[in-house]
Amino acid sequence: MIYELRVDEIVPGKAPQAHERLEKHLMGFFAKHGITVVGIWTDEIGTSNQLKALLAFDDLADRERKWSELQSDQAWIEIRTKSEEDGPLLACVTNTILRPTSYSPAQ
Repeated sequence: MIYELRVDEIVPGKAPQAHERLEKHLMGFFAKHGITVVGIWTDEIGTSNQLKALLAFDDLADRERKWSELQSDQAWIEIRTKSEEDGPLLACVTNTILRPTSYSPAQ
């Protein structure tokens, strides 16, 4: 098992739209394409314009396959395009791939 820590930096003023798109649409596409969402967070103290998601995959090949399927899903493309008619919602996305240590409770 590997984990992807995804940090989305939201364009100033676009947080409500980014949260709505994630909650109402992207969560369903994650489920449709078998992407396991461990959790999604915002900072209580820290940078307020970020969404942090922890996603789980079997391995790197599984991650690549599932992200490719999601990114080529015509329904997702249409929703993403419509949600960005007034400009992008995300300024930057940072992805970190994490592999648990042998002694980690999360495997």
